[in-house]
Amino acid sequence: MLTLVAAGARAGDIVDTAVGAGNFKTLAAALGAADLVDTLKGDGPFTVFAPTDEAFAKLPKGTVENLLKPENKGKLTGILTYHVVGGKVLAKQVVELSGAKTVNGQRVDIAVKGSTVMVDGAKVVTTDIECDNGVIHVIDSVILPAADNIPATADKAGTFKTLLAAAKAAGLVDALSGKDDLTVFAPTDEAFGKLPKGTIESLLKPENKNQLVDILKYHVVPGRVYSEDVVAAKSVKTLQGSPAMVKVTDKGAMIGKSKLVATDIDASNGVIHVIDAVLMPPAKGADARQVLENAVAQGAALFNDGHHAQCAQLYETTMVGLMDTEMCDSIKQHMVSVMETARHQHCATERAWTFRHGIDQMYARLPAGH
Repeated sequence: MLTLVAAGARAGDIVDTAVGAGNFKTLAAALGAADLVDTLKGDGPFTVFAPTDEAFAKLPKGTVENLLKPENKGKLTGILTYHVVGGKVLAKQVVELSGAKTVNGQRVDIAVKGSTVMVDGAKVVTTDIECDNGVIHVIDSVILPAADNIPATADKAGTFKTLLAAAKAAGLVDALSGKDDLTVFAPTDEAFGKLPKGTIESLLKPENKNQLVDILKYHVVPGRVYSEDVVAAKSVKTLQGSPAMVKVTDKGAMIGKSKLVATDIDASNGVIHVIDAVLMPPAKGADARQVLENAVAQGAALFNDGHHAQCAQLYETTMVGLMDTEMCDSIKQHMVSVMETARHQHCATERAWTFRHGIDQMYARLPAGH
């Protein structure tokens, strides 16, 4: 147990408290090299997960010396701010968390196993060292923020090959690799595999680039939005321009009809949430006729191959997407009526035909240009 402040003594600020302890010399030197001393001597409050000199010594030989070089100041700052959380978070609050957003912008994972508290891969060895401007928790290892950008993180995961191929075809890789923080709801290869046969191949064609761009942008939200904020918001505004609805069901957290299967995967320029189905943006009014034509073409192929339930699901998804478009109320009421009728039919063949007849009637009622 470390004793940083004598009983009855007045606590100093975070920096003075750490320096006075005598076993945070490397941390103090790093704060100086990163020009963060004044920041951590400020009003705060801050919560610092402070690695000891012994913790820094665990890093590969030469790492600390390299980080202290002026040309690596940015990287050093990113690492140090990853150890700092805004506000004063005492141990009794820490153990109730699954993660915490750091001043770096990324999130540390917190896990409690019995009496052991882990922050990422570091063990908390001393807690609640109170300072004038916050609190220090001592950890036994240096924790490192994610260094790979979103595409690199997805590539290393090995389960997003289709998504990365689509981003390349859409010319979005540079945007996903940029400095601006983004949140990506990333469908796995298995999720893309659920799309109707031929859909991916069609979207990857140059003539369908605009449609592909719209679909991919519908999976991206500006900024770094973590799972608890996604759920609390109930909807997120995507780069495509349309909102995506979020809700918690007995199946778990859902965005649209896609389930969130893994969340809060940090990248250097954002965060990834993994979903189990591809999101389809609501069509704009001017595209409604084209959307219906595409749905009928794909649905007919599915139906003729004997996949009646998938055909019905495709038609229903198409109608749900069109509910957000600028169409007259009578057509929307027609869609609601068709969907209500189909949902009460147990036979997949009947459902598919109910939706198909409804789509044909919609198409006939849409004015030219829609």
